[in-house]
Amino acid sequence: MINIAVLGYGVVGSGVVEVIGRNHEEVMKKAGDEVRVKYILDLRDFPGDPYEDRVIHDFDTILNDPEISIVCEVMGGIGAAYQFTRQLLEAGKSVCTSNKELVAKHGAEFLELAVARHCNYMFEASVGGGIPIIRSVNTALTAEKIEAVTAILNGTTNYILTKMGSEGTEYDEALKQAQELGYAERNPEADVEGHDACRKLAILSSLITGRNVDAGEIYTEGITGITGADFEYARLEGMVIKQLAIGKMQEDGSVLAMVAPFMLSAGYPLAAVNDVFNAVLVTGNMLGDVIFYGRGAGKLPTASAVVADVIDCAKHQGRNVICIWDREAAKVAEVADTKRRFFLRAKAGARRAVEETFAGGKSVVLQDGGEAFGFFTAQMREKEFNEKCALLGDAVLSRIRLL
Repeated sequence: MINIAVLGYGVVGSGVVEVIGRNHEEVMKKAGDEVRVKYILDLRDFPGDPYEDRVIHDFDTILNDPEISIVCEVMGGIGAAYQFTRQLLEAGKSVCTSNKELVAKHGAEFLELAVARHCNYMFEASVGGGIPIIRSVNTALTAEKIEAVTAILNGTTNYILTKMGSEGTEYDEALKQAQELGYAERNPEADVEGHDACRKLAILSSLITGRNVDAGEIYTEGITGITGADFEYARLEGMVIKQLAIGKMQEDGSVLAMVAPFMLSAGYPLAAVNDVFNAVLVTGNMLGDVIFYGRGAGKLPTASAVVADVIDCAKHQGRNVICIWDREAAKVAEVADTKRRFFLRAKAGARRAVEETFAGGKSVVLQDGGEAFGFFTAQMREKEFNEKCALLGDAVLSRIRLL
């Protein structure tokens, strides 16, 4: 019998309990033993719940119970979750989590502690929900030198951009629809400003470099400035707009890490990833490109990934599963030094100035004319592009990078 505890009985926590209950035979067969939820830690009581007799309010009960060998931390945040996780690992209990904020900030620390205590810290659900990207990077792709990850890591922003692109919905209305469907929080800042994707990218970038990538060093740009007009220009060029998270190894050993909206060709592998789905395109030096696609969030997909980690921990009790992520800081490349093409939308009266400033680019005018026009630049360094936009002042209405 493998006894586990669940910290937090919210959406994901209740999902973990449900997955173990509904897939009991499959979990037992793959873990090599029966997996039983002995405790559920929460501040609340749940009268009438099938598991109400397992609900406790004292963390020390879990910490001091020698029968508990695996704990699922699905509380969220970095306060109590940090303290509980550290104490559990110090006690030699393995921890499985979906807490991307905590993993991004303290992943290297917890992995080091797990090695020292012969247990495991696993976080499959922290990046792609039900998409098995962490395990794939750590196992299936271990023979590869991973050169880049290019990903759609936030279902909320992908849903909003899909609505804007396919139905002509403006940003505010698309956000409202996302909130009504439960895809976006009442305060959507973490999603629409790119912070959620940034934390997930910090984890992925740390894994591909083997060193710690601080989320605070990742260039992050949200989608709030994207308009329906930008999509019209993109369509004219056979392109779509997606918020991408990019981690790319550089020749000097640094990593280019950024989250931002991009225009990309409709034929690009991630262009067809729509609605709340996520996808990660991994580029290896031997394998080339491989895509991982699925639901990046949601109660049961996320819970399924947590339970997969529980099974992995059960199969490796007393033995640490190697995950290379050292505390040493990775060098993060300056986005300003990268070269690419750009799209900008500018006031119609500034067309001559734009064409002269960005010589070698191409103007695009919509059929109905209007008070603005689009312009696609030649390839240039981001620093140069920003300097030229500054010269044009308020004539520039929006700008988007091209992949």
